[in-house]
Amino acid sequence: MTGENQLVDASRSPDVPPPSLSRVPPGSAERPSRARRMATPALYLAGAAAAFAYVGAVDPNEPGHYPVCPMLRLTGILCPGCGGLRSAHAFAHGDLITAAGANALAVVGYFAFAAFMALWLVRAYRDGPVPRIALRRPHWWGLGVLALAFVVVRNLSFGAALAP
Repeated sequence: MTGENQLVDASRSPDVPPPSLSRVPPGSAERPSRARRMATPALYLAGAAAAFAYVGAVDPNEPGHYPVCPMLRLTGILCPGCGGLRSAHAFAHGDLITAAGANALAVVGYFAFAAFMALWLVRAYRDGPVPRIALRRPHWWGLGVLALAFVVVRNLSFGAALAP
């Protein structure tokens, strides 16, 4: 009577192994599909592409399309983002020299974003962990000092090449 010791689940297909023989550990949820893992980074990438497409189509060099920077309007000081739309417009058209001339810090940010997105897409495709930006406090301070130095230099006469 070998059949007495085996339990038969009538709802389970004979092709599907019982849970104890499957590769998924008991009590854990199954891993999402590749398409589902890649959906989030693909949506972020689609949003960034749509933003660049819009800025590429609507020229910020023509007055009236975008608002003026409030810091520039109130104080006359160029903030770290001043020239960012003109930079994105030139970048969307493939003109890296003009993009860097409008806002060099933004161009660095575009390439950093592209590298992060590429890493995220590769990891999602390979079922790896989501990349994290885990900077320590000194690194954040260093980035802040870099942005402050960028603002100071672009507002002085000898840094006019960094002004949009």
